[in-house]
Amino acid sequence: MDILLPYLLLILWALNVASASLLNKHVEHRNPFALRACCKRQSHFVYIGQDISGSPVSVDVGMCRTHCGGEQSRTSHEAGLQQGYSKHSSMLEYLRSKKVRVRKPTTPISAKGSSQVTSCGVNHNCEPTGVRVDQMLLFKGPREVEVIEECHCENKLTQCVRVPALKTYFFKTPYETVIDVGSCSGSKGSPDGFSCVPTKFDTALVKTPNKVDLVQTVEVCELSKSCYRVPYMEYYYEIVHDANGVKEEKLKEIDVGRCLGGCTTGNRCLLRSHSDSEVCYLWAERPTNSCVPRGYDSHMSLNQHGQIHTVLSISSCFCQS
Repeated sequence: MDILLPYLLLILWALNVASASLLNKHVEHRNPFALRACCKRQSHFVYIGQDISGSPVSVDVGMCRTHCGGEQSRTSHEAGLQQGYSKHSSMLEYLRSKKVRVRKPTTPISAKGSSQVTSCGVNHNCEPTGVRVDQMLLFKGPREVEVIEECHCENKLTQCVRVPALKTYFFKTPYETVIDVGSCSGSKGSPDGFSCVPTKFDTALVKTPNKVDLVQTVEVCELSKSCYRVPYMEYYYEIVHDANGVKEEKLKEIDVGRCLGGCTTGNRCLLRSHSDSEVCYLWAERPTNSCVPRGYDSHMSLNQHGQIHTVLSISSCFCQS
């Protein structure tokens, strides 16, 4: 019995360590604070053009990382790739200069793997808490760049509703202003082809050192196709005659409409991270004017000069092939 005692103690110690490890792993996965800590901002550099001196400009616009783990798996080659191409006018120029061949990972990184744990749980998404709008003076003119500041776990909504979206303009200046521009959440990219999109807009005033700017805000969201029509009002003067034949001038309101949305299909990512397939370094540009009017209506009226004025309004939109 004395000979077997050390072996029994060793077995009991091993069982104790294994049970403690399983318990800690179970608690870690169920701890909402540990999950929330994984939702954080990650650097994401985007080339936006050349400044007035002709030098290339890349901005860290940031991105919200949706999964935990894998932070140390990035190779030194990819770290240099992300920081190095900011010195060139484009990613293509950087790749040509370095003659780098980036291969796609043979096995996609799964969010269900041990190194990729869903950051916010099933009922939450990792979303930006706030975005600032930086004014960049480029060679081709001024440009606004939206930069993600921080991220947090947001409730996943199943309905199409308008949700707050805060944007900071003129950050760290006497004219700093925070505006809730709004966004649409829920039912995005549903299997039936409908998405939650803005259908009614409003405007907010932003004071600047030179003038007052108008910022478009989202007021109403509805389920619609990716390419859809939204109201757009225009006003005209027209001459009419009343019951007594007296000529008078009235204001005519016409909803001429606008086509919004996109028709891009497939994957637009041209260059992905080797260690994290969710990180895209280079995106293909969306085609312009792909969502176009399909039908129209004609509105005629008599203007102030006695001439017949015709206004065409969009009745429907579609994706042009």
